Amino acid sequence: MYSSSIFDPHFDNFSPQEPQRAPIGVFDSGVGGLTVLRQIYQQLPNESIIYVGDTARLPYGIRSQTEILQFVREILRWMQQQGVKMAIMACNTSSALSLDIVRQEFNFPILGVILPGAKAAVQEGQRIGVIATPATAQSNAYRQAILEIQPNVQVWQVSCPEFVPLIEQNRIHDPYTTEIAKTYLEPLLKQKIDTLVYGCTHYPHLSPVLRSLLPSQVKLIDPAVHVVAACSQELDILGIKNTHPPMPTRFAVSGCPQQFTQSGLQWLGYTPMVEQVCFADAVVS
Repeated sequence: MYSSSIFDPHFDNFSPQEPQRAPIGVFDSGVGGLTVLRQIYQQLPNESIIYVGDTARLPYGIRSQTEILQFVREILRWMQQQGVKMAIMACNTSSALSLDIVRQEFNFPILGVILPGAKAAVQEGQRIGVIATPATAQSNAYRQAILEIQPNVQVWQVSCPEFVPLIEQNRIHDPYTTEIAKTYLEPLLKQKIDTLVYGCTHYPHLSPVLRSLLPSQVKLIDPAVHVVAACSQELDILGIKNTHPPMPTRFAVSGCPQQFTQSGLQWLGYTPMVEQVCFADAVVS
């Protein structure tokens, strides 16, 4: 995890009397980041959350670094206007392609999912497989992070371009999804992996399918669990963990609110109230 000392300590957008009450911003291209949101509900139940789904521009995993950086800046500017005290990139592609850049541009802490996931993976296994979007796989971000922590492990990555669209279309239990999963896992099974990292926050939604195709001894690593643990630690370091009851989670999407509402009901167990926002209109005052 980053050192909090590199961030400007002035949190200008929320009350200096009670900065702990300010929300945490969580963003993803779509419903994948709901896996992170669920972990926040479990690990940090007092925190207020603003959840952003950039659904009009998904999937991120097939886009260029230039596009991703533009989208991330727009979303973070909008979050800054809402007065967030911290942001979590609940998106591996954004974490891989833009995290280091935007951390230097905004005056609130920004956490990504890759380093927490890599740390968890090396604690569990020696033969590590990573399934990811094309952009994340091509970036080699997981391989680099894992090998920096533990140079003696072996890492194999597989690009899985069809997973995010299938999940967003709620086709988890479609036989076609199982066949695609078999194809993606085959090269990793040939390498006799002992650990599999979800290199996209959408992928835990596929855990029943993936678990059925993997040997029982293969451990599954969900970076969402570990980035929220890192978030909790950082809130403690900064002294801004909320001890009051949270506000209801605010959901904002760039695409169709109704479609996200239906997915949210399935993944969250309640019907979220969703607003539509154009993040490209965000400017810093």
